[in-house]
Formats: sequence, C-alpha cells, structure tokens
Amino acid sequence: MEMPPPDTMVLSAKARIVAALHGLLPADAVISDEAETRAYECDALTAYRCPPLAVVLPRTTAEVASVLRLCHAEGVPVVPRGSGTSLAGGALPTADCVVLGVARMNAVLETDYDNRFVRVQTGRTNLSVTGAVEADGFFYAPDPSSQLACAIAGNIAMNSGGAHCLKYGVTTNNLLGVTLVQMDGTVVEIGGPYMDAGGLDLLGVICGSEGQLGVVTEATLRILPKPEGARPVLVGFDSNEVAGECVSDIIKAGVLPVAIEFMDRPCIEATEAFAKAGYPMCEALLIIEVEGSPAEIDEQLALIKTIALRHNPVEFREAADEDQAKRIWLGRKSAFGAMGQINDYMCLDGTIPVSSLPYVLRRIGEMSKEIGLDVANVFHAGDGNMHPLILFDANKPGDLERCEALGADILRLCVEVGGCLTGEHGVGIEKRDLMSVQFAPDDLEAQLKVKDVFDPRWLLNPAKVFPLDATASRRAA
Repeated sequence: MEMPPPDTMVLSAKARIVAALHGLLPADAVISDEAETRAYECDALTAYRCPPLAVVLPRTTAEVASVLRLCHAEGVPVVPRGSGTSLAGGALPTADCVVLGVARMNAVLETDYDNRFVRVQTGRTNLSVTGAVEADGFFYAPDPSSQLACAIAGNIAMNSGGAHCLKYGVTTNNLLGVTLVQMDGTVVEIGGPYMDAGGLDLLGVICGSEGQLGVVTEATLRILPKPEGARPVLVGFDSNEVAGECVSDIIKAGVLPVAIEFMDRPCIEATEAFAKAGYPMCEALLIIEVEGSPAEIDEQLALIKTIALRHNPVEFREAADEDQAKRIWLGRKSAFGAMGQINDYMCLDGTIPVSSLPYVLRRIGEMSKEIGLDVANVFHAGDGNMHPLILFDANKPGDLERCEALGADILRLCVEVGGCLTGEHGVGIEKRDLMSVQFAPDDLEAQLKVKDVFDPRWLLNPAKVFPLDATASRRAA
C-alpha cells in the first residue's frame, strides 16, 4: 500500500489532536492556526524559536487534567507555560508539542490571615498576589524583577527569588503546598497550609523542577505582615571589586538587610538614560535596604554606613522620604528594560559565595575583554545571585555564538568558586549542556530517575534541563 507523503501524515496527526483538544475545551481555549501559535514560539530567551503543534489555555485543574490525559494517551509532548518570562528557554516549544498555558487560571481561591496563607491559581502574576492582600496589611515576599508579568507557575518551576530574597528567601521558602497534575492526568495534593507536611518532602522536589514532573495548577503561598517601615541607601564606588568587598564585609558583620542590589557602570548609564533616577556616574553602586521600626532602621543603617565608609565610596545617599526611596529603586527596577533599548543581550543566572564577589567580578571583566563582548552586571549581591548581561548584536554573524561561549565560561567560573549554574532562572535549554560541569554522572542519574518516576514516558517539557543524549536515551527506552 502506498504511504502518504510525510507532511500529509503530520498534518493529519495534527488535525486529529487539535480536534480532540476541541472536544475537551471551549473553542477559545485551543489555538492551532500557525500564525497565532507564533505568539508562543519562544519565551524571554528570544534567540531560540519554534512554533508548537498547538496551544491550550485551560481555566481549571480539571481541564488541565483532561488535556494531559489525552496527550499522554497519544504520546504528545507538553510544554507548560506561565507568562513566558523565562530567561533560560524554560517554555520553549518543540514542533510536535502542545503548549499548556495557565495564564487564564488567575483566581484567588482562599485567603487566611490567621494562618497567614493565600491559595491561588498559578496563572496569577507575582505582584498581584501582594495586590490581593496588601489592603489588609500583608504581602507576598518573593519579588522577581519581572514580578509585574511573571506567573506563580513559573516562579515555582524555577524557584524564583528577587531583590528581597536575602531576608525572606526564594519561592521554596514561601511555598506551602501545590495541586499538581501528572502527565497521565492524575491530580495530587502536595503539602498544604501548614509549616511542614508529613512524609517525604515532595514539595521540595516539585519547586524548581522546571515543569519536568507535572503541571502545578494551584499554590498555597505564605504571606507576611508588612514591615513597620523600610529605607534604602545608595552607595557608589570607584570599582566593581571594591563594591563586592563592601557587600562581603556587610554580610560578615552579621547585618541582614532586606536587599543588597549591585549595578555596574554600563548598567547605570543605560538606566539613567531610560529612567532618569538620578544615579551617580560611578563604576559600581549598591542599593541596600533595611526594614523594621525607625530605631531599628537607624541602627542598621549606621552600621552599614560605617562599613561602607571604610571602602571610600564616591557617594552615600540615604532616602529621606518615600519619594526618594522610590527613586533609588527606580533605576534598579528598570534595568533590564533599559538594557534592552540599547542592545541585544543574554541574561545569565549563576550563584557564587558572597566572599568570591570581588574575584568573580574581576574575572568577568577580563573574560569580556578577551572575547570582545561587553558585559553589564546587575544582580542580587546579598546572596551572590549574579545576573551578568552579555551584550551582542543578533544581526551580526557569529555574535550569538560568541555570546553563548562567554556565558558558558562565566557559569563554569561560578561553579569553580563553589557556586552553581542557576539561582532563579532555571536550567531550561540555556544550561542543559553544562549540567555535567556541576554534577557528577551519578548525581545526574539520580535526577533522571526522579523524572522517570513522575513522567516515565518523558513527555513533559522535552529537551530541557538534562543533556540531550540523556533525554534521547530515556525517551527511546
């Protein structure tokens, strides 16, 4: 019997899957037109693009379960997607996959101030969680730079942090429970609205698993009373290394600011042109914020000022009122958008011991000159979570490849000094081939076996996190 051409077979399979999806979901929840699916062909790592087979936008856990059950039966890969703000390619589709977006699942399901938690659907944006409780004097602590847009689903997938993670921790420190839908459509509840669940800590396995183990549709999040007050200071320095030394000395002194943020000259110049926050034109600056009662704030800032003055800062500016505090933070909150106006860039995400900041900053500068690409630095200095921005020209042949090579070298440097490949952006596709730099073969095999348990057919978020040869052998088994 004569077989139809391959493209005809593919189109026929797509039509069958799309028809089945339409049978499960409302008409407006399935997107299959090629032009419309291009809106989902990449995430914030825009250097890589691939239109998916189809996109579904469910509104309930039951709808998510039905989609996964169908795709599991048909052997169709599924790529979970929050708001698409991943900087590591965490939501990059494959051509044969269904993208499952949770953006329409954005309801607040339960609020309990006595026990200090809120339960939400995971398509809800990070900032809007605080928006739902702030009138009653509470807030949700993790605050990624993309908090206006990023979804709780993605925060859980990548274990996101933010400027205030130095004091309050990252997502895993503020996540109490999840509703997880496994690839075969099974719905399980993990954790709950209390401090510690009994048995195995599966919540710790799920948070940071990058959509490899299931789709998180609901989350119970810890909320905290708003502090009595907060006050930032801005400190400018003549060099990156000296700023790094100041950070290290503050941490060694036992002070716990709520945030210590770092920006270097290229980033300062870009943000000033963009946001006009009034930053000094120096080589590096720190934004340090403390909180508490007025007496506590004064005491902490006095100690920080004493430490900073030992490093001969070019400027030490303390916010005198709320307006000045907002202006100190304005440039930092605008940094990534400001850099995007002047250059294509790739944003890295490695962590290092705080004591290694001076050395790592110096080496990044040397590596940047060696390869001929500029690097701007803006990051959470207090916990050593670095975000070097490698500037390149996407239209210049070879620039992307040089950018990737420099990025890999910087991440290797992070591991060499005792850090790791990612702090909050995840591995995605960006760092999957570097996993063997940080993990020995036995360590990787242990992680692969966890994936085997939750997703035996390896259909969830394919080609991410693990080296491709490991993925291929698992899917072929």
